Amino acid sequence: MSNPDSFIDEVTEEVRRDRLFVLMRRYGWIAILIVVLIVGGAAWIEWQKSRHQTDARAFGDELLTALDQNAPEARVKALEAVAPGDTGDQAAIKDLMIASDADGDKAAALAALDKIAADPTVSEDYRDLAILRRVNLAGAELSIADRRAALDPLTTAGRPFRPLALEQMAYLSVEAGDTADAITRLRALTIEQDAPQGLRQRAGQMIVALGGTVVEG
Repeated sequence: MSNPDSFIDEVTEEVRRDRLFVLMRRYGWIAILIVVLIVGGAAWIEWQKSRHQTDARAFGDELLTALDQNAPEARVKALEAVAPGDTGDQAAIKDLMIASDADGDKAAALAALDKIAADPTVSEDYRDLAILRRVNLAGAELSIADRRAALDPLTTAGRPFRPLALEQMAYLSVEAGDTADAITRLRALTIEQDAPQGLRQRAGQMIVALGGTVVEG
């Protein structure tokens, strides 16, 4: 390569470096800001997680302390005094615990369960659990048709309490005097993949009690 060509290349490279330096001086702060935002965002997320974990532990401790009360009235009063955090789920958990007190106010419990089940801000798990609890608590006060209508959406594949809802549907058939349908439902439950072992065993025992035979899957 001739000296003129080499000189031109050197000048070109110097111009490129000068342009890059100008660009860095003009826009380098953007790159620094992006790094700061990424690091700051990560730190914020970790702080939020830590705060939520701390709040959740404190909330759980307060609930357990309230449950230590022996008298039903004192227990309910203590539970009502627990302040839930900024999530709808904590309020739902609190209401579910109050509604699950066997010695509590039944009418108030049913109202609390209705509130949870109808609240779209509450996780589906707790809404479904509230429906299950309401059906069990209301019992014969609700017609069999109404209880089936309430439980039917919970039996959809993928719902968190599907096995329990299927079991309750079978018991409703028993209550209605339709033993054949109950046995059919219980047999399906014995091979339900999502059902825990204890529930499948309970379904098998119920089949035998109804005079049926358990079909091995």
